[in-house]
Amino acid sequence: MSIRPWRDIARRPSRQIMVGNVPVGGGAPVTVQTMTNTLTSDAKATIDQIRRCEEAGVDIIRVSCPDEDSTAALKQIVRAANVPIVADIHFHYKRALEAADAGAACLRINPGNIGSEARVAEVVRAAKANGCAIRIGVNAGSLERDLLEKYGEPCPEALVESALDHIKLLEGQDFRDYKVAVKASDVFLAVAAYQQLAEAVDCPLHLGITEAGGLIGGTVKSSIGMGMLLWSGIGDTIRVSLSAEPEEEVRVGFEMLKALGIRNRGVRVVSCPSCARQGFDVIRTVEKLEERLSHIRTPMSLSVLGCVVNGPGEARETDIGITGGGQGKHMVYLSGVTDHHVQDADMVDHIVRLVEAKAAEIEAAQIDTPIPDAAE
Repeated sequence: MSIRPWRDIARRPSRQIMVGNVPVGGGAPVTVQTMTNTLTSDAKATIDQIRRCEEAGVDIIRVSCPDEDSTAALKQIVRAANVPIVADIHFHYKRALEAADAGAACLRINPGNIGSEARVAEVVRAAKANGCAIRIGVNAGSLERDLLEKYGEPCPEALVESALDHIKLLEGQDFRDYKVAVKASDVFLAVAAYQQLAEAVDCPLHLGITEAGGLIGGTVKSSIGMGMLLWSGIGDTIRVSLSAEPEEEVRVGFEMLKALGIRNRGVRVVSCPSCARQGFDVIRTVEKLEERLSHIRTPMSLSVLGCVVNGPGEARETDIGITGGGQGKHMVYLSGVTDHHVQDADMVDHIVRLVEAKAAEIEAAQIDTPIPDAAE
């Protein structure tokens, strides 16, 4: 048992599939996804956006393929990307065939929208031939008419029934390399649907609160819904759906996982909201530090507190800490121990140098004994 059992999360057992070279489910690290919002037919713009998401740490990226121009550009996009590409297919089964041939690592489909069972069989054959996984994407906003008539409205039972029906279509073609999402913009509906589905199937689950909203509102909704599920061990891959740039979705996704100790990537900042006691401008300092340390991928912690009320206590629990003092003179803590002072004018540059040096030290120590960035 952990020395801090209240932090332990027991992951739901699931079988593992591969999305390109990235394992999903089966105890693999929970992956963070996003989706491009450029025209996929504009390969350069799409690749540029993918590159920004890669710099933010994305594991898997989805691109929409609504037409032939998009699937024609997909081959170039797949070649340029350093992470697996999921092709988002909504209606036309031929786009799925083209995307599989173009090198997509996964096809996101709603089998019920693809058409006849014969067309589903064609998509499955293309997926098998090209080593593609499939994501079944059920959404409360596009449930089948017969389910809406049966249940009267989108409800957990309707979403789960839709997912199970689609699973039968794939398994009827002897295909099991799939993951499933049952998304809704209603947090209560999404959470309940995922909880029911988690008990009914053993496949990996893709979490999301769809159409969650803007950067702040959407982050809150997603954190409540996905946080509840992740805390209970449900979820193998996530996408935070925001009306914001894709790289922001990636950052929010990692912050969510870091907060739960599920994945530890980059600098975890502990900072106070600031008050009249602060010895320096905490808000602006944290903004600058987060921006200047965004390139750090090594897991580590930094506390930034404006005064000595809680500062020393928080610093004891972090790799590097700074606590505000009087007359522009602030205390720096290394590995929880008071070490030296720094003046206002040098503070941000000084902390950045300390964090970069600590990251290099941690990385050097991991060369012989690598530590995964996920809590198993």
